[in-house]
Amino acid sequence: MEAIQTFATSALPQSQRLRYWNELAERIYAGTYINGDHSFHGRMQTWRLGDLQMIRPAGGPSQVGRRHRTPGSSNIILHLQTRGRCRHRQGNGQDDIVLEPGDFVLSSAASGYEMDLEAHELLVVEFPGAPILQRCEALDSVLSRRIRATSLAGGRVLIDFLQSLWRQAGNAQFPIPGDASWQGAMADVFYDMLGLTLRESRQPRTAADASPPLARQLLRHVETHLGDPDLRTGSIAQALGVSPRTVQNGFATLGTTPSAHILNARLERAADRLTSDHATSITEIAFELGFNDSAYFARCFRRRYDASPREWRKRG
Repeated sequence: MEAIQTFATSALPQSQRLRYWNELAERIYAGTYINGDHSFHGRMQTWRLGDLQMIRPAGGPSQVGRRHRTPGSSNIILHLQTRGRCRHRQGNGQDDIVLEPGDFVLSSAASGYEMDLEAHELLVVEFPGAPILQRCEALDSVLSRRIRATSLAGGRVLIDFLQSLWRQAGNAQFPIPGDASWQGAMADVFYDMLGLTLRESRQPRTAADASPPLARQLLRHVETHLGDPDLRTGSIAQALGVSPRTVQNGFATLGTTPSAHILNARLERAADRLTSDHATSITEIAFELGFNDSAYFARCFRRRYDASPREWRKRG
């Protein structure tokens, strides 16, 4: 078993940092590239545990991508957002999702993808596809989808397991065994937990899955623009090239209104963020999710969850 290795740009001149980071990324995950500006900085830990090639990158705003590879690679990549937000695109751009802390996405290593990252921290795992196919036969149906892990029992356990592995690997008092059988057993635990989470994420069907095409389009637009404080009926209509009445009718098929759905979606995302992202203040979370007034956010949150944001965070 390889020991955890740590890399950082902090000791390098600014002019050399981006080049160094690209060479490092290419060496770890072939085909990966990073675009950034003169202020780019990064820190990364790498670790291999059996079949699991894992990294924990952190850094400032940047664009990270992986080039399309020759078909034949059956590996899968899991990107877990632990801090910050990112927009993840795969294929021809139709698979465009926004990840918040506690969300993850699975991608095929044979397909290209891009991520637009804010100041961030991720946990990335690349692994063979065969073991997870044995546990989730409909794997194609969950690729390139945002999985809200913190809203799933299996997902929360999966995140805790991965983070616990990293903590123990860095604990000199309790060294992790290096024998192949132990590593294989830990990889099997990862596959079992991931398979459980993926199966759980598919049941029951979400409102977006069961809705007419227009409603799915509306839901997707709201999901990817929750941080826009100007998100409302008019802006949605303009973005989608339809009338405000069409937007209202589309949400009516879901038994709600545009404003009610936007507020509920923001509050649900805030509830996840409060328990999965303790590094970001409550006020910052409120503003990142489109609330212009932290007091209004707190009132709405209490009305929805019968607890203040601070009380909710303590429970998590």
